[in-house]
Amino acid sequence: MKIFEASALGSERYGLGEGPCYDPVTGMISWVDITANTLWTMHKNDVREPFVFDQPIGAAVPVKDRSGFILAAKYGLYLYEDGKIRLIKDLKETYLDFWRSNDAKADPAGRLWFGASVGDDDHEADGNLYRLSEGQVKIMQPGTKISNGMAWSSDRTKFYFSDTLKYAVFVYDYDHETGDIKNARPLCTYEDGNGFSDGLCIDCDDNLWIAVWGGGRVEKRSGKTGEKLAEIRVPSHNVTSCCFMGENMDTLLITTSGNGFEGQGEGCLYTCKTDSTGPAPDKAVL
Repeated sequence: MKIFEASALGSERYGLGEGPCYDPVTGMISWVDITANTLWTMHKNDVREPFVFDQPIGAAVPVKDRSGFILAAKYGLYLYEDGKIRLIKDLKETYLDFWRSNDAKADPAGRLWFGASVGDDDHEADGNLYRLSEGQVKIMQPGTKISNGMAWSSDRTKFYFSDTLKYAVFVYDYDHETGDIKNARPLCTYEDGNGFSDGLCIDCDDNLWIAVWGGGRVEKRSGKTGEKLAEIRVPSHNVTSCCFMGENMDTLLITTSGNGFEGQGEGCLYTCKTDSTGPAPDKAVL
């Protein structure tokens, strides 16, 4: 099994870094710091630009044919573009009072998928996985614990979903035309006390790259069998998510969480050149 080592991309630390994304056209990377209510962007000049919102942002998904993002936030879905923000979908009647959005991704058809998770330490983990399509919000997987990484296979027949406190990454049958999913089954499980599956991305060979919360690593696993194929060691305890980036789309951008830790590398962004390439990210269609 191959072992890679991640390198810090600067010394800046984030409380709960999440949702990394790369635009291969502009070379811009983006990510969020959920607990700081902030969307971060960084262009090729390496200058980091924050947008601070008035509520936690679980993820920021790029929008097709536009320069903006859909922000999956605590109280709603918002379009952030050209320094302005507007509400797309109010979630106050959808979410319980103590929920917030966690991870979000666009599927190959541009439909937005997003998870609701408990936003405090006073309630048991709880939530649902939702999809926004043609202005309508639909529950796709009820009874989730912590909705996290999502990905779709290159032939558009499989959907992968990480539910952190169900200790597994699940694979579903996916219908590209309708956006429906069925036949959930575990692809790989995390019940050995060595971390939990968090965010993830998929490469061009349909292998998953899974961030392991509490494990200081990203794992490369077969999208067919769940077999562990490689590992990236990350010098931060809680690794949260990853995406492919770079001119050749062979470098992984990795987010981590620094909350509760004082080490120099805790909460930093990381990169690691891999033995794989990733596809361009899907973008949401408004």
